[in-house]
Amino acid sequence: MNGKQYYLDIFKVSESQLKTLTDTALSHGGDFSDLYFEHTTFFNLLLKDGVVSSGGFHTDFGVGIRVLKGEKTGYAYSENTEMSDMLQAAKAASAIAIGTCGAREYMSVNDRVHDLYPVQRNWRDCSAETFLPFLKDLEKEIFSRDPRIIKVIARMSDSVSDVMMFNSLGELTCDTRPMGSVTATAVFQQNGKTENKTASRSFRIGAEFISKDLVMELADEVVRGIDERFEATRPKGGQMAVVMGAGASGILLHEAMGHAFEADFNRKGQSIFSDKMGQRVCPKGVNVVDDGTVAFNRGSGNYDDEGVPAQKTYMVEDGVLCSYLHDRISASWYGVPSTGNGRRENFRYNPIPRMRATYMESGSADPQGIIADVRQGIYVDEFSNGQVKIGEGDFTFFVKSGFLIENGRLTAPVKDINIIGNGPQALADIVAVGNDLKIDNGTWTCGKEQSVPVSCGMPTVLISSLTVGGE
Repeated sequence: MNGKQYYLDIFKVSESQLKTLTDTALSHGGDFSDLYFEHTTFFNLLLKDGVVSSGGFHTDFGVGIRVLKGEKTGYAYSENTEMSDMLQAAKAASAIAIGTCGAREYMSVNDRVHDLYPVQRNWRDCSAETFLPFLKDLEKEIFSRDPRIIKVIARMSDSVSDVMMFNSLGELTCDTRPMGSVTATAVFQQNGKTENKTASRSFRIGAEFISKDLVMELADEVVRGIDERFEATRPKGGQMAVVMGAGASGILLHEAMGHAFEADFNRKGQSIFSDKMGQRVCPKGVNVVDDGTVAFNRGSGNYDDEGVPAQKTYMVEDGVLCSYLHDRISASWYGVPSTGNGRRENFRYNPIPRMRATYMESGSADPQGIIADVRQGIYVDEFSNGQVKIGEGDFTFFVKSGFLIENGRLTAPVKDINIIGNGPQALADIVAVGNDLKIDNGTWTCGKEQSVPVSCGMPTVLISSLTVGGE
C-alpha cells in the first residue's frame, strides 16, 4: 500500500478539504458522513478464432459523499474532485437529513497492519502487447488437448483501483486494489452433439499472475470431464440425498444461505433468519464463514468500502447462528461493531452489506466415505444460474454436471437438472462435512443491486434430502 500523500495527490485534495466536505455534509444535522474517492483503470482483451475480436482501456474517477441520519441515507457523487463540485454534492447529500429524527451513534474502527495483496508487477506498467502472446499460448494449448474442440475463446482483464476514504469520525484510510482475471471457453463437437466448458481464475494480484503455469492449469481444467458431459443424461427426479462436491458448490452456500445472513435483510425483517440469532441452524460442528482476509482472494480487501478493516466473520459457529454480515448502518442499528462487509460497485453507489469469500470450513469426514455412505442419491459439483427467495429461504439451482450415486459409488454422469430446497432446512439436514475445503477462484461476481467481486467454497457436504428436478 502507498502512503496517504500518494492518494491525496491523485485526488488533488488536502486533509483540511476532506474535513470541510464532511462538515458540509453534516450541515443539516446528520449523524455520520463519509467520502469515497476512487480512481480505477481497467483493461480487457478477447481472443476469438485466433484473432483479437475486442479489447479496451478505460479510466473511472470520482467521489461519492454520503450522509446518514436516523434511518435515512443521502448520497451524491461527483465525477471530478474540483472543490466547488464536491461541495455541491455534499450539500445535496446533506439535504436528506432535513426534517428527520432519531440519531444513531457510529463507532470508530482500528487500522490494518498488513497488506493482503502485495504486487510484484503493476498492471499499469504493462501494455496490450504483453498479454496477447499469453492468450495465444492459452488458445494453442487448449486446442492441443482434444481433437473435438472446434472453437476456443480466451479473455483476460485487469484493473487497479486507488481508493481513499474519509469520514466524520476523522478516519482516513487508503488502499490500492489490483485484480487480474482470465477465462477460457472451449466448444466441443462429437457425433452431432455440442458441449462447452469454461475455466477461469481471478485474484487480487499483479501482472505476475500471467504465466505459463496458468496456461497449463486452465487448459487442464477446460478439457477435464468433457467425456462425461457427452455421456450425461437427465436422470429421474425426486427427493434424494445430495452430495455437494468441494469447491464451486459453494455458490449454493453463497446464494441460498449467505444472502439471508446479510444484515440489511435481517434489520428489515426480510430474511428467514431475522429471528434466529443465537439459535442452532446447523448440526454441531458446522462452521459457515465470510472472510475478507484471504490473501490475494478476489473477494478480499484490506478495507471494505466504508474504511473498516477486513476480518474473518463466523456467521455460523458449531451450528449456531452467531453473526450477521454488517456495514456501518446495520452495525449501529444492532449496537455491534461492523464486520467489514460494507461494499459498493464504485463511487456512484452507496455501500450495503455484501459477502466477500463465503465458505463452510472443513469437517472431519473422508470425502470418499461420504459418497460410500449414500445408497441412492446424486453428486453435484458445478452449478450455473439459480434463484433464491430471501424471505422464505427457498432456492432453485441449475446443475451443469454431476453423477448418480448408487450403492455408495459414482455411476452415470448427469446434467440438465435442478436442485430445489429451502436454505434453513438444507442447513439443518447436513449429515456430513468433508475434510477437503476448497475455495473456488473463478470469476464470481455477486449482483445484489450492484456488482462486486466475490468468491465461494466448501468441502464435500452431504445433505440428507433435497428435491432433484429430472425426468
